Amino acid sequence: MAFLENNKIRLRALEPEDLGVLYRWENDTALWHHGSTLTPFSKYVLRDYIANSSQDIFQTRQLRLLIVEKQTETPVGAIDLYDFDPVNLRAGVGILIDSAYQRQGFGLQALQLIKNYASQVLFLKQLYVVVPQSNEPSYRLFQKSGFETAGILKDWIKTPEGFVDAYIMQAYSK
Repeated sequence: MAFLENNKIRLRALEPEDLGVLYRWENDTALWHHGSTLTPFSKYVLRDYIANSSQDIFQTRQLRLLIVEKQTETPVGAIDLYDFDPVNLRAGVGILIDSAYQRQGFGLQALQLIKNYASQVLFLKQLYVVVPQSNEPSYRLFQKSGFETAGILKDWIKTPEGFVDAYIMQAYSK
């Protein structure tokens, strides 16, 4: 069974030729408020990150995969497992879909693939995500892919306008 691909997309490891797209995404200041980035990344730092991204998730406690449209081999986004906890069998999940490819089903398909991989290969019990309440498209995407709202984290994310609440959402393995 192919855990990291379906008929439309493939989740794959980072390659050196991904430097350009990774550089563009990581340095897009409009995206910074969705993650924890506050400073730009140099090509040198990203080249080193790509070179070392082949390390095992059990060592690094994280995994970044590119979401690639299979027909054209075009990178359309990235999906991460982070805060990997092999004792409690859980990990956080984050996803980025390039603005040119949003609302085309890539995010939902990537989440389904990473959920299957997490449960059937890594044997994780659950995945979780923290979604700012103001990010309604992201909230709907995770909800549609089977994540349930477990609670609200008050004043959780700092924005230029002040602190905002966030949903904590979980998806459980079957």
